[in-house]
Amino acid sequence: MESTVRIVIKSVTWQLLGILTMTLLGYIQTGVILSAFLLAISASSSGFVFFFIHEKIWSRVTWGRRGEST
Repeated sequence: MESTVRIVIKSVTWQLLGILTMTLLGYIQTGVILSAFLLAISASSSGFVFFFIHEKIWSRVTWGRRGEST
C-alpha cells in the first residue's frame, strides 16, 4: 500500500511531465513558448476539472461493481 505523500508526489510529477510535454508540442505548433505554456496549463487545469466531474458521475453508477462484504 502506498502512502498518501507518495501518491501526491507521483500525481504532481505526472502533471508536471504532462505540462512539459504539452508545452513542447504547443511550441512546435506555434513557435511561441508563452502560448505553448498557456495552452499546456489550460489543458492540464481543464483535464483536472473534467476528470473530477467524471469520477463524481461514475461514483453514482452501480454497474460493474461487486457487492461489498461485511
